[in-house]
Amino acid sequence: MTKRTDTIRLGAFLMATGHHVAAWRHPRAAKDAGVDIEHYVSLAQKAEAAKFDMMFLADSQGGFVDRDDPESIARMAGVAGFEPITLLSAIAARTQRIGLVATATTTYYPPFLLARLFASLDTVSGGRAAWNLVTSAAAGEAQNFGLEQHPEPEVRYARAAEFAAVVKGLWESWEDDAFPRDRDSGLFADPSKLHILGHKGAHLSVAGPLNVPRSPQGHPVVVQAGSSEPGRELAAATAEVVFTAHQTLASAADFYADVKGRMARHGRRPETLKIMPGVMAVVGDSERHAREKYEELQALVHPEIGKRFLARLFEDDRLLEHDENQPLPEWVQVDGRKSRPALLLDMARREDLTARELHLRVTGARGHWTIFGDAGQIADQLESWFDGHGADGFNVMPPHLPDHLDDFIAEVLPELRRRGRFRTDYEGTTLRENLGLPFPEHPARRAAALAEAAE
Repeated sequence: MTKRTDTIRLGAFLMATGHHVAAWRHPRAAKDAGVDIEHYVSLAQKAEAAKFDMMFLADSQGGFVDRDDPESIARMAGVAGFEPITLLSAIAARTQRIGLVATATTTYYPPFLLARLFASLDTVSGGRAAWNLVTSAAAGEAQNFGLEQHPEPEVRYARAAEFAAVVKGLWESWEDDAFPRDRDSGLFADPSKLHILGHKGAHLSVAGPLNVPRSPQGHPVVVQAGSSEPGRELAAATAEVVFTAHQTLASAADFYADVKGRMARHGRRPETLKIMPGVMAVVGDSERHAREKYEELQALVHPEIGKRFLARLFEDDRLLEHDENQPLPEWVQVDGRKSRPALLLDMARREDLTARELHLRVTGARGHWTIFGDAGQIADQLESWFDGHGADGFNVMPPHLPDHLDDFIAEVLPELRRRGRFRTDYEGTTLRENLGLPFPEHPARRAAALAEAAE
């Protein structure tokens, strides 16, 4: 395996008290962390001081609540928290360099509103915003937006592709120097630098222009989460960072090669996309010690949570009555278009896991790679995926906050730096600069340059 010459990119994927479903029950967890701005600011500042590329926030439009079973929320910590773009706007004022990634769905946001929100966040933060494009996996979100049924995956991804093009077009409403704001001449905006979108498509109709100037990094970085076939094609066409889930290097490397191999069809170069799988790294004095720390959280998982997790994941309430000490029944099936449930069902069948073993395996990392060890062991495993072209970096998912983030920063990052695999300081001031992504030249400038070259 050839050692790569570039360095590992790292995101801090932060979820209130941590990714583990029982993290909120840990005695050192802040019970109200999900609505405590100082808690999030502290985490962001720690990640920034450690030189993480970005902090990453997931989101759902309320789809995790079972309206037919209100009791289901009794033991769920994720039912109350901040809207991510609002939260990141507050964090932007108290950080300087770390990237700020918020999730927003193409299925339920209007594209003009989304484009305006993220362009504003990018301007407020000095060029550090990123949009994590999702199509919404939770069917329950539909009824919050006047729909009875959640659209099928094919419809969602067709809309998402059009949506991404519309948002990008809105972000290009103005050229970089469109606002001279010249008091002497009275010229505030140069109309020759304005480009009105005027989009009418199969799913969307948006006139434009956007009422926010072009932002400091051209436009926010586009992140995409999803590993299904349409998700891969959308990533190859539009994404600059991909967040994905894999259990093995072989699977990760296949995904990496597949997605990057599709990019040429869209006129893109592989180096303009960073693939960053999720990893839950539990650090201890040894692998045994790390596993013992994780078992502290596993012991706090209420059996009802595990059963409900599986029933929701596989969309089959019969699992609520299934004996958790038995393997998943043969009647549990997964729509192949849904990548995460398919990954977990394959893992359960392959390893002959009981229902309880499966839910304990995934209630922490939800199907993402989970690794244990001392700093050297963790660094070895990260390097193996990086050098094996399974990843350009990782979205680090601390099971419990702040402890496991502190452990990763204090133990693993110094080891990665000792090996020359992670930065000692930021390369620039924008997220693009720090990720090594090119500045997106405005299409009008590219067209002018081509015309000049042809003369």
